[in-house]
Amino acid sequence: MPAPVIMVHGAFCAGWTFDSFRQPFEAAGHTVITPDLLGREDQGAVAGRSMTDFAKQIAALCADCDEPPILIGHSMGGLVAQMAAARAKVSRLILLAPSPPWGVSGASLEEAVSAVSLYALGPYWLQAVDPDYGVVERFSLDRMEKAQRKALYARMTPESGRALWETLNWWLDPFMTTSAAPVGAPTLAIAGGRDVIHPTATVRQTAARLNGTFEVFPEMSHWLPGEPGWEAVAECCLAFITAEGRAAA
Repeated sequence: MPAPVIMVHGAFCAGWTFDSFRQPFEAAGHTVITPDLLGREDQGAVAGRSMTDFAKQIAALCADCDEPPILIGHSMGGLVAQMAAARAKVSRLILLAPSPPWGVSGASLEEAVSAVSLYALGPYWLQAVDPDYGVVERFSLDRMEKAQRKALYARMTPESGRALWETLNWWLDPFMTTSAAPVGAPTLAIAGGRDVIHPTATVRQTAARLNGTFEVFPEMSHWLPGEPGWEAVAECCLAFITAEGRAAA
């Protein structure tokens, strides 16, 4: 029986991120779990949640599996997955356009701007932060058709300002909340060549930090689990899982 797969969504999203992406994994015989990170139900529930809260949630799901699962994370969920894999045993770790861990510097102007732009909201780390359609349209769902982009944005929910602060401003965090290191499991990090939020140079650094393999899809952007070409990304993940499984046999 193939190992279970846990897929972790990014900021402002929920388990619906993987509605399509999960299908090839299920067709290959994997049980796929796509949890909503804590606090998705309302602003009051998400405000104040830390990346540590999210990591502990996912680590607990991993520990509940009958065997070490395959852990897949997208964007901020990729950083949650890195942190969770340090807390619970996983068989493989796959990161899709992941937010980098503590100590990995960004490689683009857009990354620097995103780290400081939220300060316009005041002490946003104490708040729930609403999604911004302009940002989503330009940087996250930029390769989606307008109708699809609107539909996905309509499903988005507020995000924990604290989690965003810990992710975007790691150099101000003396507690090294989002630190990550090799987890002892085969690791793959995938980048979109047109992604300016987590560009290829940043994702490559993340892969190196984790002693992982790095792959890039040149024509893709940030929404790797759902933008045009997502099927090839899923195939790449499944090939990595199969190859690593043969290597371990």
